[in-house]
Amino acid sequence: MERVFRLVMSCPDNVGIVAKVSQFIAQHQGSILEANHHTEKADNWFFMRNEITASSLPFSLAQFTQEFTPLAKELSMQWHISDSDVANRVILMCSKQSHCLTDILNRWHSGDLKCDIPCVISNHDDFRELVQWYGIPFYHVPMTEDKQAHFDKVAQIIDQHNADTIVLARYMQILPASVCEKYHGRIINIHHSFLPSFAGAKPYHQAHKRGVKLIGATCHYVTKDLDAGPIIDQDVIRISHRTEPDDMVRLGKDVEKMVLARGLHMHIESRIIVHGNKTIILD
Repeated sequence: MERVFRLVMSCPDNVGIVAKVSQFIAQHQGSILEANHHTEKADNWFFMRNEITASSLPFSLAQFTQEFTPLAKELSMQWHISDSDVANRVILMCSKQSHCLTDILNRWHSGDLKCDIPCVISNHDDFRELVQWYGIPFYHVPMTEDKQAHFDKVAQIIDQHNADTIVLARYMQILPASVCEKYHGRIINIHHSFLPSFAGAKPYHQAHKRGVKLIGATCHYVTKDLDAGPIIDQDVIRISHRTEPDDMVRLGKDVEKMVLARGLHMHIESRIIVHGNKTIILD
């Protein structure tokens, strides 16, 4: 895969933003492989993502940052640039359900998910051998009555491994506000429901009682407000009045792992910009 720089930006909308950024890249002989942009008309806010062939530029990522900064200031940009050759360090957290965990591990092992997985953290010891088969360190941090001690240990492991992203692959624990704020915009969760409907525990059972005809899953960023963070991706599957809660759980697992994988892939490729409590997906 060709090495690219991913330039992601947002700023107040105005005439000529695309032209100015493209001109900057062109004057340095940069080759744009992909360009996406969007304007939120209600907020008059502009979003853009460019993939630039790294070898076409005469300077490094650090030099690009230095050269581009004056233009970014002129346009009042919020922006960042990343190198596709620098793998995102993704820590997985799980509990006693394996479908999301094994799906991500398989995608990573096969090369379909371009990232590093420095470790897996779980509050149960069930999947130690599974994780270690992939050659990945496994940390068992039991959940005791002293929940703060548990989350302090988890945060210590995350920091120890310099995580860029934390994925709650059915971790099934509510993170304290301090953890959510410390890793703001870096924690991805899969919720086994089509949010904002049926938040909290046992959403399939809630859905069954309501007689819904569609069930789904939601990948979202974690905030201190339970199941209320910016939504990254969602999908659904059709059911009927004959579908029992256990069948919903079984069918829902397939949706959950697909939605989580798609959301994580977009996050790793810097295709997501959080704007307020919603996401702009530049795909």
